[in-house]
Amino acid sequence: MNLKLVSLGFFLLMGLQAGAQSFSLVDANDTYSSGIAQTIKIPLKIKNNTEKAQFYVIRITDSELSGTQKGAFCIDKTCHESTVTEFSKRIEAGATLDALHYSLETGLVTGQYSIHFEIFIKGGNQNSIQHAVNINVEEKVQKNHIFQSREITIHDVYPNPVIDVAHIDYKLHSESVKAKLVVHNILGAPLANIDLSYNEFKAKILADEFTPGVYFYTVYLDNVGVVTRKLIVRR
Repeated sequence: MNLKLVSLGFFLLMGLQAGAQSFSLVDANDTYSSGIAQTIKIPLKIKNNTEKAQFYVIRITDSELSGTQKGAFCIDKTCHESTVTEFSKRIEAGATLDALHYSLETGLVTGQYSIHFEIFIKGGNQNSIQHAVNINVEEKVQKNHIFQSREITIHDVYPNPVIDVAHIDYKLHSESVKAKLVVHNILGAPLANIDLSYNEFKAKILADEFTPGVYFYTVYLDNVGVVTRKLIVRR
């Protein structure tokens, strides 16, 4: 066998392997479940494994969504228009772009849907990462009944684990009762204090600024804790 051809094949193989390892998608999930009229945050954490800053292109190559669904690329809380299907972002050497995600409104139609992402270094899309995400949209997210008394009926927080926003459904049976929900860490330090109104039936827990980990939430009636449950935050 020609030695030059063997050497050329070896270096081509090494080059492809180096290209494939030059960046990675961190903590990627390929399946999400949610109810209708909800918002799903799909993390797209890109790690630059090289020793120099690179511009990375993220684009949607295919999507099977219903007409009532729409999504957008977001950095932290700043989102592009839903018509933007491709953009690029500079990532420093060895750094991870943690803030990038795709925010999808699940719409009003149940079913199974998918979005296909492609990520590559700008100017070199021969070495890319393909990331297919499946979304299951159900009529209702299962909500477990966790506490009931003459004053209140409470369902468990959903979704749990949560990425950015969770909800809790409840019903106060007496207008004179003062109810609240307190989120606290494992040491008992309060992080969020949410009033539960007699005229409302759902409360929102904003978890996007919590670091990933285990937390707890307690429901208080007239400043007396009646139930405590675990809340898990993931990214």
